[in-house]
Amino acid sequence: MLKNAIAWLRRSHRLHHLLGGFLLALALGFTAAYAAAAALEFKDWQWGGEPSVVDFILTVAGGVVGAVVRTLLSPVP
Repeated sequence: MLKNAIAWLRRSHRLHHLLGGFLLALALGFTAAYAAAAALEFKDWQWGGEPSVVDFILTVAGGVVGAVVRTLLSPVP
């Protein structure tokens, strides 16, 4: 089952969306990851492709995890 999940993530650069959202949120915050997800899908639509809801959700999910890690690593005032 894990092999199927990893194979599914590797299809169509889904793993890149997940990791990209994570790294963006870790460095710049959740809003940056959300904006990047929307911009990527808008770019796909503008170039005649079909926007992928799955790619958008994976980028945002990576952003959520990155934002949580960023919050946990930030110093408490």
